[in-house]
Amino acid sequence: MLDSAGEVATCKAKWRRVTVEPCQARRPGRKEKGNLKLFFNVGFAALADSAQPPFSCDPKTKSFRFCQTTLPIHQRVEDLVSRLTLDEKISQLVSSAPAIPRLGVPAYEWWSEALHGVSGYGRGISFSGRIRGATSFPQVILSASTFDSHLWYRIGQAIGKEARAVYNEGQAKGMTFWAPNINIFRDPRWGRGQETPGEDPLVAGKYAVAFVRGIQGDTYNENGQNVHLQASACCKHFTAYDLDNWKGITRFGFDAKASTQVTKQDLADTYQPPFKSCIEEGKASGIMCAYNRVNGVPNCADYNLLTKTARGEWGFHGYITSDCDAVSIIRDNHKYARLPEDAVADVLKAGMDVNCGSYLKNYTKSAIQQKKLAESQVDRALHNLFAVRMRLGLFNGNPNQHLFGNIGPDQVCTKEHQQLALEAARNGIVLLKNSNKLLPFSKSQTSSLAVIGPNAHNAYALLGNYEGPPCKSLEIDKVLQGYVKNTLYHKGCNAVNCTFAAIGDAVKIAKQADRVVLVMGLDQSQETEDHDRVDLTLPGQQESLIRAVATASKKPVVLVLVCGGPVDVSFAKDDPKIGSILWAGYPGEAGGIAIAEIIFGEHNPGGKLPVTWYPKDFITVPMTDMRMRPQPSSGYPGRTYRFYKGPKVFEFGYGLSFSTYSYEFIPSIPNTIQLHQLMPSFQANGDEGSRSTRYLSVSEIGADICEKLKFSTHVGVENTGDMAGKHPVLLFVRHGRPSNGRPVKQLVGFESVSLNARERAKVEFVLSPCEHLSTANEDGVMVIEEGYRHLVVEDREYPINVVL
Repeated sequence: MLDSAGEVATCKAKWRRVTVEPCQARRPGRKEKGNLKLFFNVGFAALADSAQPPFSCDPKTKSFRFCQTTLPIHQRVEDLVSRLTLDEKISQLVSSAPAIPRLGVPAYEWWSEALHGVSGYGRGISFSGRIRGATSFPQVILSASTFDSHLWYRIGQAIGKEARAVYNEGQAKGMTFWAPNINIFRDPRWGRGQETPGEDPLVAGKYAVAFVRGIQGDTYNENGQNVHLQASACCKHFTAYDLDNWKGITRFGFDAKASTQVTKQDLADTYQPPFKSCIEEGKASGIMCAYNRVNGVPNCADYNLLTKTARGEWGFHGYITSDCDAVSIIRDNHKYARLPEDAVADVLKAGMDVNCGSYLKNYTKSAIQQKKLAESQVDRALHNLFAVRMRLGLFNGNPNQHLFGNIGPDQVCTKEHQQLALEAARNGIVLLKNSNKLLPFSKSQTSSLAVIGPNAHNAYALLGNYEGPPCKSLEIDKVLQGYVKNTLYHKGCNAVNCTFAAIGDAVKIAKQADRVVLVMGLDQSQETEDHDRVDLTLPGQQESLIRAVATASKKPVVLVLVCGGPVDVSFAKDDPKIGSILWAGYPGEAGGIAIAEIIFGEHNPGGKLPVTWYPKDFITVPMTDMRMRPQPSSGYPGRTYRFYKGPKVFEFGYGLSFSTYSYEFIPSIPNTIQLHQLMPSFQANGDEGSRSTRYLSVSEIGADICEKLKFSTHVGVENTGDMAGKHPVLLFVRHGRPSNGRPVKQLVGFESVSLNARERAKVEFVLSPCEHLSTANEDGVMVIEEGYRHLVVEDREYPINVVL
């Protein structure tokens, strides 16, 4: 890696799909082609000539104590670290760790990616051998719109299995994958919002738990630790990271603040909960500290964050990596450290273990010599690193005899995994408009079809970023042609940016067709890592093209939006000639099939938006303002459905179906929760700051009583339509007085149910007042306040009174 953070990060953002050569070897000015050929023509120099995966403890070295699999891992790690020289120790602190031949320890690459499928990004995976691709699931933002935790778990399982297969085949030099991204999608302009599960901390946390447990193998001992890892997951980017490059302000030097600081209140109930869930419930074996500072302190140099919070309070057992190259920017960009040795000492003392980059390799020894750092801090980091490698079975001898050693190439791109990718796309796509039941189309009554738009004939655009080479590649227009033989295609724009639109030609084709489908939106040239948007409208002349085609068409048209972040399509929402709108996210390798199935009624859409869609004038709000809560005195509107009080194009949780659903609360709990009956000796506090409400802190209540306070509420759901469908039921809590920093409402549970036409089901939600009825106060303390709450599902409410 290069020492310059700017060069490293630029390389990281732009060139990770090519793993044939180091970033610094790339020729300046070389451009990516935007197709899949890159994946299949790359080399994998780092794997040298070996056809077998590298491993430690072969017959020559298995007598070492660190190879004794009957010993606890911490004893094995202690033995290995004790045998290393200082130079050998330092060599292992970087993501491309070299071999230690005298001990039979092979080289290891920590940086691999698997955000929504095993990917060629990073330096650990090659697709140039027998395995040429992997199942490409929908981008995370679309999978999130299913609100289906079990689906997320199954996706993680499939990715973990395919990752292990790639390793067992000898096409990987690491099994540590830097996913999932569980940052809150706070601002609609964020280029990386597509990688996340959306704007709600509960959803992000549940996604993290499901995905991590799936990918890591979900094999736990009696202490709740997964000793044997199928693959290693890494929750990122810790913490309050959601700006990449906006109007010249980059993530590398950004100090995340809200006026003067990120508030303890926002950290407690928005930014930190997904990471807490990832560690405590998901048992993630890795986390990544982010580039930015939070309230003046770089995340990777924050002892309170990495050691006191993650390891101390949440019980994290794993390794902590920097982003690439977050250590150098502590000195070069943040100016937080005066010398390189200071930056190295800062991060290792804070609790970071491995540096994606070269700073620790170059400056750790001099930091020790200058007595800025103790060698024991290096040993601490190595214990965490080698423990994860041992949990992966890489020090157990031949990995083919490991717990996951029988997973081979036949487990990649299986029919089961491809069907799962299709299921995820089907259930994630959101129907935003369907006037007069325009959809679904009838195949028998559609004599001709015009398919127009720059995303209609681009299978690559359907994948999203951090993509891997898919098992198959299908364009939307080609799939639709299988439904209507007389299908006419026109690109409409020169590219997604639509600096030129062939409106006349597109209108001519639209006039010839019985039905028209427009496939518009964004792609990775508009939103991606290192590239935030500056507006919320469709690029260039897309809107003009859509309006013209809709006006000229014989019947109302269907608008399909391929994009990760929200766009203001109010014009289409209000135009009667645009009868239906589908948001397809980046639906992955099976996205074209899923879209066609919905258009022609072979699948009933049920997805719901995991993010608020803001109006275009939201861009007057600075992206750099990290406050979640509104400030009426200054006109600051707040962020996300929980706090934003301005107009919306579409609400969080919005989504239509070809069916209709009705709901009712089934009385199963008392309307009053009386804490004083369980806690007679406790006195509620009152008049806290600007609050005049009595309250108890959750920590005062204690875990035992919190457990006793749990209750179940049941919601009856009926499919009142004529078509079977899968349907997420979202349960919110609305405070009786949503003011003084309280959320407008808060999602507290979700469940996806499949119902036939006219079928009814009962959905149970188990709620904990300590978790679901509490709010964060100004000091970041979770408290339960006295007063009314309302459980809300769609237009139904159920009141609960909390008495202290």
